[in-house]
Amino acid sequence: MEYRIRYTAPHRQFIEIEFIAKGHEGDTLEIQLPAWRPGRYTLQNFAKNVQQLAVADSEGNALNFRKISKDRWKIDTVGVSEVHVKYNYYAADLDAGSSWLDDKMFYVNPVTCCMYIPGREFEPCDVYLDMPENFEIATGMTHAGKHQLRAKDFQELADCPFVCSNELKHRDYTIDGVKFNLWFAGENRPNWEKIIPHFEAFTKTQLEMMGGFPVEAYHFIYIIVPYKLYHGVEHCNSTMITLGPSYDIMKEIMYWDFIGVSSHELFHTWNVKSIRPVEMMPYDFSKENYSRLGYVAEGVTTYYGDLLAYRSGVFTDFEYFKTMHQLFMRHFHNYGRFNRSVAVSSFDTWLDGYEKGIPHRKVSIYTEGALCALMLDITIMKLTKNEKSLMDVMRKLYEDFGKKGIGYSEKDYQNAVEAVAGTSFQDFFDKYYNGTEDYEPLLLKSLEYVGIEVRNTRSRMYFENRFGFKVDSVPGGSSKITDIAPNSIADKASLHIGDEILAINSIRLQGNLKEWCKYFEEETVTLTVNKVDDIVKVPLTPNEDERYYRTRWPYKLSEPSEEQKANFKAWTGRDF
Repeated sequence: MEYRIRYTAPHRQFIEIEFIAKGHEGDTLEIQLPAWRPGRYTLQNFAKNVQQLAVADSEGNALNFRKISKDRWKIDTVGVSEVHVKYNYYAADLDAGSSWLDDKMFYVNPVTCCMYIPGREFEPCDVYLDMPENFEIATGMTHAGKHQLRAKDFQELADCPFVCSNELKHRDYTIDGVKFNLWFAGENRPNWEKIIPHFEAFTKTQLEMMGGFPVEAYHFIYIIVPYKLYHGVEHCNSTMITLGPSYDIMKEIMYWDFIGVSSHELFHTWNVKSIRPVEMMPYDFSKENYSRLGYVAEGVTTYYGDLLAYRSGVFTDFEYFKTMHQLFMRHFHNYGRFNRSVAVSSFDTWLDGYEKGIPHRKVSIYTEGALCALMLDITIMKLTKNEKSLMDVMRKLYEDFGKKGIGYSEKDYQNAVEAVAGTSFQDFFDKYYNGTEDYEPLLLKSLEYVGIEVRNTRSRMYFENRFGFKVDSVPGGSSKITDIAPNSIADKASLHIGDEILAINSIRLQGNLKEWCKYFEEETVTLTVNKVDDIVKVPLTPNEDERYYRTRWPYKLSEPSEEQKANFKAWTGRDF
């Protein structure tokens, strides 16, 4: 397979692509554009970005073709052995999973815009880039010449994004013989003296914990933008990460997010790129690849991305406990945890997993998977007197499946857990992965084992804590309701998600609902609410016995036992 990709008229933001298929035999040929990309398990229908398409033979003679699905075409090829497909692709979205071009940068995620031939995905792919001579290329793909890249097959090509620019900043470091590259594009001023030691630390810790690395070299590729953005996507030997604003990346306000997402994406090199659910081995880019194992692929990665940054000494107590606090908030403030298991929510990412969706329907594979991983990890530690942990499970999956290039099933994951722990975990899987059991009792018990308490305090937002609703500000000063706790005072008062609160006790709001609620604390208040077809008055009376959207923060015990100190050290590798 051959791809010729041109960087012309960047202000129009169309990538020009010529896909050349040689050695064809037969009267027809079908070509496919991916419908989704690994790392985001939902259909994205990239064909909607194709504006023009033409097909010809090697002599330039036009061939008849027709579309047979939303992203597949059939070409008449009687007597034709070489097919040239020319098309353009609109690249105007900039995040870690898209493609983009402007006058400074040429960024291509091949899975979004490169076609392939079903049944020939495992043939070598050559990519020729027509772009300014002074542009460098940041990618995990093999360099086959000046502005020429090579992938062993389409599976690898689809998993190797590249960024081309004459303004790339680059550094590297080596751990256990593996070269790790850091590439920065966009407006950025990386503090290498600060970055490199931190990356060396968490990388070394991950390699020590997993025992070896799946690839020979690795590339962290960053696009830094001048506005707020946070997004990362894992790839076979690289990660693409988009962050902003530029002026905050090296400051405390964003630096630890930068470290956290980098550690997370690095751990994906083992978990999901190597240790992969059987339903995605190999990826079928033409349709949904349903799996219930998102709680491992993303949940365990979320857990270890943060824990290993802490274990390496890069995260402080505060930074690590803050990530745990964020997981608590996302879990306990989501009443969907009572309606959908994390396994079913994983399956349903293909339905609406990356949208907010209807109220309280589902949970996040990242949040729930990470909390389940925490509980599972410490439960295994307790059962084995700290001799084993969830990391032994991941190493076993790597040895038994990842290194052999075969996918694992739900039962394989449970079997690995039980083999490491030496006992049945059927009850755990039934309750927490496949059911909707309340996490809190086991979560508190698990953290107590390692000397951590969770302080359960009221929300600082009075209307959340006392009435049970959340809001977003609306231009002009009003507040729009974004969530309502089931059976709360707000729910019983028939408030709706989407209702706009205009006034409180007849005082018009000017972006100050929080302040007025505090002013009228513990009193009955009357809200003036703009509903879909009416403006109504809604009285709300606080109930002393009811609290909603409570805040949970983890803290080290002030007087831990020696056993708890030892357990904490076994868990984190750090002194209490």
